[in-house]
Amino acid sequence: MSRIRLSLFNYPLAFRRPAVTSRGAYATRHVWYVLLSSDGYNGRWGLGECAPLPGLSCDDIPGYEEILRNVCRQVEEDGALHPDALRPYPSILFGLETAFRQYETGSFRLWDTPFSRGEEGIPINGLIWMGDYRTMAEQIKSKLEEGFRCIKLKIGAIRFEDELLLLRRIRSRFPAREVTLRVDANGAFKPGEALDKLKRLAEYDVHSIEQPIRAGQWEDMAQLAGQTPVPIALDEELIGCNRPEDKRRLLETIRPQYIVLKPSLHGGISGCREWIDEAGRIGRSWWITSALESNIGLNAIAQWTASILPHPSWKRAQGLGTGGLFTNNISMPLEVRGDRLWWSPSAGLPHGGAGGRFAEWFSPNPCLTVQTSGSTAAPKQLAVRKSRMIESARATCSFLRLEKGDRALLCMDMKYIGAKMMLVRSFVAGLYLLIRQPSGHPLEDVGAPIHFAAMAPIQVYNSLQVPKEKERLRQIRKLLIGGGAIHPALEDELKTFPGEIYSTYGMTETLSHIALRRINGSGASAWYTPFEGVRLTQTDDARLVIEAPWASDSPLCTNDIAELLPDGRFRILGRADNLINSGGVKLQTESLEEKIRPVIPVPFAITSAPHPKFGETVVLLIEKTDCIDTISRQISNLCLPCERPKIIRQVAAIPMTENGKTDRKACKALAL
Repeated sequence: MSRIRLSLFNYPLAFRRPAVTSRGAYATRHVWYVLLSSDGYNGRWGLGECAPLPGLSCDDIPGYEEILRNVCRQVEEDGALHPDALRPYPSILFGLETAFRQYETGSFRLWDTPFSRGEEGIPINGLIWMGDYRTMAEQIKSKLEEGFRCIKLKIGAIRFEDELLLLRRIRSRFPAREVTLRVDANGAFKPGEALDKLKRLAEYDVHSIEQPIRAGQWEDMAQLAGQTPVPIALDEELIGCNRPEDKRRLLETIRPQYIVLKPSLHGGISGCREWIDEAGRIGRSWWITSALESNIGLNAIAQWTASILPHPSWKRAQGLGTGGLFTNNISMPLEVRGDRLWWSPSAGLPHGGAGGRFAEWFSPNPCLTVQTSGSTAAPKQLAVRKSRMIESARATCSFLRLEKGDRALLCMDMKYIGAKMMLVRSFVAGLYLLIRQPSGHPLEDVGAPIHFAAMAPIQVYNSLQVPKEKERLRQIRKLLIGGGAIHPALEDELKTFPGEIYSTYGMTETLSHIALRRINGSGASAWYTPFEGVRLTQTDDARLVIEAPWASDSPLCTNDIAELLPDGRFRILGRADNLINSGGVKLQTESLEEKIRPVIPVPFAITSAPHPKFGETVVLLIEKTDCIDTISRQISNLCLPCERPKIIRQVAAIPMTENGKTDRKACKALAL
């Protein structure tokens, strides 16, 4: 019988603009995704989001990440979820509840409702974030034009008189029967001033106010709830009140008019059900809202909300429209139309970034589509077997001695094989994966030491230029560098690093690398060592031929010109399609570039052009520089006559592919 497996992924969400509340502003939001699968890879999987709100959640505590990892280990051992044990950690409970629900249903349609069938949308409020008067007025105008008929204003950051002016402007155009006004003070009022402010808010037919005074002042809040002209909705007050008896005591003491429920803050789905039951006992109502989750958490909250709302009334607006706040959200079949949130079954599985790759990997299709890099020819898409990707992942994890729970970094473009294989390695070895948007500085916001990472040479180079990032690079225990040539100067700088650093050899067709070359430490070498089970031979023209159990059913003949030793180690001299035949002399582009690199201080590339006498001639493309004459003389001294570029062309930039390699095809076009 298959055992369940839990994999963890850390992912920072970037706000389109700072989200301002009375507690401060959020620019980024770290979430942890929990992926539930089985060790048999039977196609069943579930994805949940664990995301405490900094400074607000009761489980926003030091060591949260380690607690989450320990919880996942315990759930794996038990093979089940125990909600009572997780009451102190509502965001963890919510993420695991979601993952188990999806695992059980086999779909992101977690409950069968008119909403999940795409038949009915959930009414939602239009949220107006704190800002200056002008900014908030622009937001209000935009939300009303979009069709929202329930507006919720975050208040408490600007002058109260200006906030009243905003409400007055809305009411001058829209009476209460047309537009519902809610306000959220986030505890900004002082107890002694709260009632007076509520009386002034009541002049504008405000539907309700969330958390007028700071949480924890039960006596003051109870007195306010008994006298208020504006119904009070408790929000932050519910945080940390996790036991049923405590929930009952809070509601019976304060007796608010409403409660506002956020599963990741208020006890997960099961804990929110308890709040609903307790509110029902004293005749109080509720609505549900999100807490700045990504679309994974938002989808779960919306689907659960639809399962408990009375249909077809669904009249009270819920607070579920925050998914558009982030620039790098995971795509889900969620869409806001007018003042309703809709789920579109026809949109299928999530796409884009890690979420789409999870869905792609666990789909019933035995194959995965990968895209070649396009460094020597037009990019193309290949269908590869998932079973072979698992074999490749196991080979790397075994070679590097990676262990379950090791912290790994994924910082490459998800459409290429390198990033896809990092995901597969995390599934196979149980790695804890930190997912970062592809950038030239992948270590910019990585705090904890990394056990395993894979980067492009340009990412390593950039990291070395920033002292803080350089130190983080030094702390990586096992680093793979691939996707392009490693400059000798870069390699020299890395030789003193304490961890294990490897150059990789491989391609899309081999499902990432089939050999590694250590570039630092006592094992440093100029030769690549193939993985166990890989057999290498050569063609008559010295091209490398690969036989690997996960690469192909038949030997794979590459375009790489290699020198192969009897023990299987090898080094690459260049590519066959980069040979320049000039007057019968065959010149290897890459070897010639290495030869002249010491005298060229700017980016450059060697290519060729037709020549009436020699057939082909060497062309040097070089980015604009004032010392071109000096460079030309130095090249003449370094090179044989047949190697010297007959044409030197200065260009604005050397063409590069999307993943940072020299674009040989584009260079050839420039030469022509």
